[in-house]
Amino acid sequence: MRHRYLLPLLAIAALTLGACGQKTTQPAGDLPRIVASTSIVADVVRQVGGDKIALSTLVPVGADVHSFAPAPQDVVTVSEAQIVFVNGAGLEAFLEPLLKNAGGSAEIVELAKDIPLREMSAQDLATEDDHAAEDGQDHGGNDPHTWTDPNNVIYWTAAISESLGRIDPANAGFYAANAKAYNTKLSELDAWITQEFATIPPDQRLLVTDHAVFGYMADRYGLTQVGTIIPGGSTGAEASAQDLAVLQDQIRSLGVKAIFVGNVSNPSLAEQLAQDTGVKLVTVLTGSLTPPDGPGATYIDYMRSNVSAIASALR
Repeated sequence: MRHRYLLPLLAIAALTLGACGQKTTQPAGDLPRIVASTSIVADVVRQVGGDKIALSTLVPVGADVHSFAPAPQDVVTVSEAQIVFVNGAGLEAFLEPLLKNAGGSAEIVELAKDIPLREMSAQDLATEDDHAAEDGQDHGGNDPHTWTDPNNVIYWTAAISESLGRIDPANAGFYAANAKAYNTKLSELDAWITQEFATIPPDQRLLVTDHAVFGYMADRYGLTQVGTIIPGGSTGAEASAQDLAVLQDQIRSLGVKAIFVGNVSNPSLAEQLAQDTGVKLVTVLTGSLTPPDGPGATYIDYMRSNVSAIASALR
């Protein structure tokens, strides 16, 4: 991350607010001032907070959280916030320097804190070869992409409801009721996903993705992550020719039917791999929702769009 560029941000923020990119912000008034790190986090916060909060989002719709660089406006937004909701688990690499520059007294709530995190393996991070052991590199670490299993988002709603109720006790019942209603929708989503993936023959439930984003989904619904184009849980990593050659062999030998590339990722490597192997290239939603007129305007829409695309490609 370009941390050094954050240092002068607070000093120039007042001069540059008008020139910053679009952000999702509601007029504050006397409402609690809440910030969410990503559009996915923001949607879940909105489902719980409703019209009782003033909500701002840091990473805009369509941007990649792994490469996001905060703007001066973000420093001001965070400095004025009462709560900043983040996924946590290392997803928001930009957060620490941003908080340092923003100051203020915002409470940072990591929504993944109580979720049993899955550990990334070499298979998640690259391909099933021996070079990880040979070069001594550690490809381990916890998977931050917790939202790809809706059962994890139920943990989120509990943390959001409790946190909002603590700073706004007059509306604690409102937040709790919204969380409960939304959890019902998440449980219904989980049941639907189970049914959809059950229509895929077990030996065809094979995922090749641009980076290791669907681990929690794979674990929950019986999919297998064969490998990734970019080694690691971040789109900021780089692929090696050796990794790509091994992944290409696996795609052919296992009969993988599709390669899935994120909507916020550079598709060039995935396009080349799909062309070389003769398999379908399918765009899915990864770290961002879509604009309101897109297929993933809300978290539930996002999940339904991805599951439909994956199931259709693998049947």
